[in-house]
Amino acid sequence: MIWQVGSAVGLIPERLLPAPSAIALTGVELFQDGTLLPAIGTSLQRVLIGFGIGAAAGIALAVAAGLARWGENLVDPPMQMLRTVPIFGLIPLFILWFGIGELPKVALVVIAVVIPLYVNTYAGIRGVDAKFHEVAQVVGLGRAGILRHVVLPGALPNLLVGLRLSLGSAWLALIVAEQINADDGLGFMINSAREFLRTDIVVFGLIVYSLLGLATDSLVRLLERKALVWRRGLRP
Repeated sequence: MIWQVGSAVGLIPERLLPAPSAIALTGVELFQDGTLLPAIGTSLQRVLIGFGIGAAAGIALAVAAGLARWGENLVDPPMQMLRTVPIFGLIPLFILWFGIGELPKVALVVIAVVIPLYVNTYAGIRGVDAKFHEVAQVVGLGRAGILRHVVLPGALPNLLVGLRLSLGSAWLALIVAEQINADDGLGFMINSAREFLRTDIVVFGLIVYSLLGLATDSLVRLLERKALVWRRGLRP
């Protein structure tokens, strides 16, 4: 409301930040001319592919590092080093390695997903009570059974937190990746609008990014409520 009133009375310049009504009208126009839905579809596809690859890699690396000393020595040091590297600084290197097609964009999303998911899952595995592991051995569970019935359920709360953080990182990485040599997607739409000084399209594109991020986060929160129904925590 304050934003709309400020734009209406001229306190907020239209060229810097259009009114909410103008942005909403722009969104309708983008939908009607067939620009919006293909852009969303392309960006969503990139996130899903990158997230799928990154999630599988992050969980596998966390399991390897969390269950075996050799895995910890082999996997954890390079992952901790990678965690301290600004992933956006990898963009020039990815372009040199993979060109300017889809691969560097997806690779950036993969790296953004792997790191928080690995860190949280690894912490969850290390936090599993050793007594559960001993009981599982007493009842005759093998390594696969211990992993399935003890380790993964015990690490599940941390893993789901990692999933939420990874999805947020995936969208942040995609916003940057799609600004570079893209010819489709929401980032391309925003970058094109910037060149023509269409602030309304830029703001609308950012709002769409945030709504997509909120939607994916809500899916993980729903999964969390279903998967952790046994855990009774403090609820507001």
